[in-house]
Amino acid sequence: MTMSRSPSPMPGGGWSSPGLNMNSGRSSPVSVNTGPVAWESSKMRYQNSNGHSSFSTQNKAFFGRHIRKLSSSLPRFNTAYTDKEKPSGGHRWIQRVPLIGRIKSIFGRMGRKLKFLLLILLVLLLCTIIFYTTPLVYYWRRSSLGGGGNKFVIILAANVGGGVMEWKGAREWAIERDSVRNKKKYAARWGYDLEIVDMGTKKKYAHEWREGWAKADFIRSTLRKYPKAEWVWWLDLGTYIMEPSYSLQDHIFNDLEKHVYRDINQFNPLKISHPLQDNYLDSNARSLVGDGDINSVNMLLSQDCDGFNLGSFFVRRGEWIDQLLDVWWDPVVYEQKHIEWVHDEQDALAQMYSTQPWVRQHVGFLPQRLINSFPPGACNQNVGPDDQYPPDDPIHYNANDHDFLVSMAGCQAGRDCWGEMYYYREFGYWLNRNPWERFKEDLVAVLWFKLTGQKVKL
Repeated sequence: MTMSRSPSPMPGGGWSSPGLNMNSGRSSPVSVNTGPVAWESSKMRYQNSNGHSSFSTQNKAFFGRHIRKLSSSLPRFNTAYTDKEKPSGGHRWIQRVPLIGRIKSIFGRMGRKLKFLLLILLVLLLCTIIFYTTPLVYYWRRSSLGGGGNKFVIILAANVGGGVMEWKGAREWAIERDSVRNKKKYAARWGYDLEIVDMGTKKKYAHEWREGWAKADFIRSTLRKYPKAEWVWWLDLGTYIMEPSYSLQDHIFNDLEKHVYRDINQFNPLKISHPLQDNYLDSNARSLVGDGDINSVNMLLSQDCDGFNLGSFFVRRGEWIDQLLDVWWDPVVYEQKHIEWVHDEQDALAQMYSTQPWVRQHVGFLPQRLINSFPPGACNQNVGPDDQYPPDDPIHYNANDHDFLVSMAGCQAGRDCWGEMYYYREFGYWLNRNPWERFKEDLVAVLWFKLTGQKVKL
């Protein structure tokens, strides 16, 4: 019985199968390829390269997906080496991955809670930057919730049009520029209003060129211009705020009763008799502290070695200040007594304080260094043999205590006004440097000077 078979798939007949001899088939080829047969490749599907059989599970696709995901999150290293000891001259793998890709990779491996926490921190940081770099902080601090800055107005006595008794030179213009810039920054920081008034000569008092007499007139007009203001702070041009981080609320008004003293006997350079003892006066007028209520204090000022000082003082809106300004501005006060009162409006106020009970009951005093420190040498009081002042000196500026404001009062009498303004301007900058400025100037500049011997201002 003959075996039936299909025709040979090879042209000319014949089979290329192992186990069949050369003569099988009718027309087998004369020569057959003796190389490796195609069956070897099929065997390798079931064998690994090491000769062991491969292992396959039913959930092969599940494990494969997770293994691929795990392997894709691992760093990739450059395994191509040109030498057995040294790697090829390529950069590290982290440097070849784009920055955005790196961020996405790190962010993708974070948990949900960590992502949410980072989002909150990013939003808070963005809101803080927007708040402090835009006018929002100014209007916030003006509001009642943010501190009530709209209750305070600063009046700065300038002289835009030139000098009073002589034309201003370069130094006088520089003093005015620095003082105005200092007050503008402070008012903008805490939400206060700033009124710069021109202390030029006026017809009412030009016969003696008494600039100080205009204070009463300017205070009255400022109270009309700012109807929401409760307190007006008058500042002479020769003043400089050394600690702009102090707000008036935190520095004085949030604890006013702690800072104010109403008994002038605590510091009485004018030797004013206090209290008044006339029989027709009531008990408040004959009391050392008036009625004892801090809310009845409508004027705050300091005293220096010569008496009342009005280079820096506060007045509160009300009927009392209206009445005081009317009397203060009376021609009898500013004309008839200008020869007797050397300190002009300051001596006039001292006269009213010593003779008028209604004035004395509403005036409170602040320590001079709280609002009106003097430069060393302005008063010779308490100076030691080595020209040094004791730490508890109540008049002169003390950098260790970070006094709020310095006033160059009386610098025209033998002192250098511009030199003092320049010194305190630079010293105030040094005291209030931010961390970056401290790093540059205290570390980088010092190291550069030690290495090169050259001073550099960064």
